[in-house]
Amino acid sequence: MIYSLTPGNQSELTTFTLQSFSENKNVQLPFFILFLLIYLIIILGNATVFTTITLSPKLHTPMYMFLGNLSFLDISYISTTFPKLLHMVYTQQKTISYSGCITQLFFFLFFVCTECFLLTVMAYDRYVAICHPFHYTVIMSLKHCARLITGVWAVGFLHPMVYSLLTANLSFCLSHHIDHFYCDLIPLLKITCSDTSTLQIFNYINALILGFSSFSFMSFSYVFIIRTIMKIQTSEGRQKAFSTCASHLTCVTIFYGALIGSYLRPMASHQPLQDSVFSFIYIALVPLLNPFIYTLKNNEFKDNLSKIKSRISFFCLDKY
Repeated sequence: MIYSLTPGNQSELTTFTLQSFSENKNVQLPFFILFLLIYLIIILGNATVFTTITLSPKLHTPMYMFLGNLSFLDISYISTTFPKLLHMVYTQQKTISYSGCITQLFFFLFFVCTECFLLTVMAYDRYVAICHPFHYTVIMSLKHCARLITGVWAVGFLHPMVYSLLTANLSFCLSHHIDHFYCDLIPLLKITCSDTSTLQIFNYINALILGFSSFSFMSFSYVFIIRTIMKIQTSEGRQKAFSTCASHLTCVTIFYGALIGSYLRPMASHQPLQDSVFSFIYIALVPLLNPFIYTLKNNEFKDNLSKIKSRISFFCLDKY
């Protein structure tokens, strides 16, 4: 480790150390097993959803295309943090290179921002499906759906570049220890000796614009959705209509609740344990629940999954 504590000097930082969940060696193995199980369930669950949608022509509709992208995103951003966390817990080697830290920050923000935009587009899809059902196939054509998905990924990729570039230019001469289990923006700002006022203001403004605009758009969508559902004459019709957006609403509530707790609090109020809990919710809990939330009561998805299982079983039996 090489870094300078002399005021005014730039640090020649090569590595950071990260904060693990516990320093107690007695809980090292239980934590590792727990995190490994969570990671494997997330990968298996979301990979099953993504593969089923990809291999089933009947599921090549806007709703399932968005869901397939959501599953791919959940696999992606859990994989930016959990492999390193598993390695730290198992080996107790808690260092990460400076370039590795900035790279992890970029890709984590990239996938999280993309998920924010994707959830917003999914709310629009549900709004059109419930409020304008007769025009749904025209408004949400596959071509328009592909454009929306491309736009979501493009904006999500461009969005964290400013953060990464500004963070890469910070001087870390106060400390090399990050009070978090991965490289995130707020913990990095707490250990820099550079002036972070501009970056903090940019972070709050950007978080408010991104979070508020996305959340407001979804809220307005659901106001119209609920109003339309309440006009349905039969209770069976209302229940069926609400079931099509209940999964998305549940996911949005958990995801945005954790994000707000993580990024929209004053920096002085951030505590390592609270930050880790909020982060763990949207890093692990949301990807863990999404496959079950979206598919548990979805008969169309389950039917196609059963057909794929049958084809795989037939292929394996025929091979042997």
